[in-house]
Amino acid sequence: MATTPTDFQARGLIQLLIQDGLLTESDAQIYSKEAKQNKQRLISYLVSNKLVDSKVIAAKSSVEFGFPYFDLDAIDCRSLPVALVSEKLIRSHHVLPLYTRGKTLFLAMSDPTNHQAVEDIKFQSLLRPEIILVEENKLTNAIELALESVDTSMAELLDSDLDNLNIAGGPDEGAVDVNSDIDEAPIVRFVNKILLDAIKKGVSDIHMEPYEKNFRIRFRGDGMLYAVASPPANVATRIISRVKVMSKMDIAERRVPQDGRIKMILSKNRTIDFRVNTLPTLFGEKVVLRILDPTTAQIGIERLGFEPEQQRLFLEAIHKPYGLVLVTGPTGSGKTVSLYTGLNILNSIDRNISTAEDPVEITVEGINQVNVNVKAGLTFASALRAFLRQDPDIIMVGEIRDLETADIAVKAAQTGHLVLSTLHTNDAPQTLNRLMQMGVAPFNIVSAVNLIMAQRLARRLCEYCKVPAKFPEKILLSAGFKAEELQGLNIFGPSTGCEHCNQGYKGRVGIYQVMTLSEGMRTLILEGGNALQLTALAKAEGINDLRVSGLNKIRQGITSLEEIDRVTKE
Repeated sequence: MATTPTDFQARGLIQLLIQDGLLTESDAQIYSKEAKQNKQRLISYLVSNKLVDSKVIAAKSSVEFGFPYFDLDAIDCRSLPVALVSEKLIRSHHVLPLYTRGKTLFLAMSDPTNHQAVEDIKFQSLLRPEIILVEENKLTNAIELALESVDTSMAELLDSDLDNLNIAGGPDEGAVDVNSDIDEAPIVRFVNKILLDAIKKGVSDIHMEPYEKNFRIRFRGDGMLYAVASPPANVATRIISRVKVMSKMDIAERRVPQDGRIKMILSKNRTIDFRVNTLPTLFGEKVVLRILDPTTAQIGIERLGFEPEQQRLFLEAIHKPYGLVLVTGPTGSGKTVSLYTGLNILNSIDRNISTAEDPVEITVEGINQVNVNVKAGLTFASALRAFLRQDPDIIMVGEIRDLETADIAVKAAQTGHLVLSTLHTNDAPQTLNRLMQMGVAPFNIVSAVNLIMAQRLARRLCEYCKVPAKFPEKILLSAGFKAEELQGLNIFGPSTGCEHCNQGYKGRVGIYQVMTLSEGMRTLILEGGNALQLTALAKAEGINDLRVSGLNKIRQGITSLEEIDRVTKE
């Protein structure tokens, strides 16, 4: 009969125990036979029957198999990411997720020969498991404590205030009567708890995703998705229906996407809106809730991440009485927050400010905000025309998508109005080229544009647990650092995380390229210069691109090289 690698490994550990006098040869043979009869691995059998002390087993296993040893008493088991692995796998394989780093999931195990556990968890979590050895008796207690703290059966969600949240839906259009089981207490409490947890953690989105055999709930925090709960698959429809009821959607319609809105009143001074969208998938409707917190636009310009010169140029541009200010970047790069930070600075009793957005995500007292509705004929262009008949001082257009909108925005900027808007381009010089490709005349661009700002969002390193990072000189030079600065360069990176952060990061900071139009730039635009020529001129004029701005954040210890590589790679 062939001997498996696991047999060899187990024998290696047993041999160590025999050499140390903790087992005899005859006892080892008897225990091996009994473990096989009980369908247990030998190491699990020794520990569960207290034939060898669990701490000794863990220490010897660490030596034999080369896995790190960890004391579970050092962590709070109630805050572990147990939602990444199903309760069934945790209990059947006797393992416990400790933390993640990138695509790696660190697993607490007392039996390093349990390779089936590693394969099963790798398949379910789509992460690469790494074993950390712990004591068997402490692991048993930790598993119970961790699973108790995130009971996904929903029977234990008994927080008294979860029943009495002040929640209102959006318009009643399309709403229908609902079945009683959608409003049953456990479902209501579970959904309310998910919403409250998301607000407390400061996440931007909630994803509820049904699959054939499981149901996953994920949060997007600081731009990254991570799992937070895995309720039973048989309650997925009821949870999603509850969210649809709260959003005033038609719960009988499951074949087409729907949009809705939830308003949660937390106090007299704080209201949180959720923009809700459903999408029919193979095994049910996926729901994504975008959290719209008005306080995100009131963080102050100092916290956005501008370099001093960049902040000065931005403030000068928005305080001009007329002209066009454009912010560019991909979806999720913080363009709306930057624009609303500027609008909040300008928002005063003596100014008439109007915005057209698709949809309005941040509501601000004193600003006239319009939701674009293409089906009803209310486009960006038609809203802009209406604004110009309303005696405006400042206009904000959510996005310039076509020549019609671009022309109206440019003409408004030329006729005494300050216009703020966004475009989807990679950097500031490409924005000029994009306007020309749309059909905006070069002479209109040079006379209207005050400033163009490209931006990205990078995660901030946790101030409590960031650690020094070492890189080979070749890597630092290829990243963009200069040879003469390497000697005294101090770079930081993320740790494994602490109670204040998520995997070594907490919050985000803006990376900016802020460009005004110099005389040389205006001349090149009028001559029909292409994107490469505009980029070269911007560099020659000393305008920092996104990469250079990102390197400055690394030098300041605000973020890591890995993070800047992630957000500035082309």
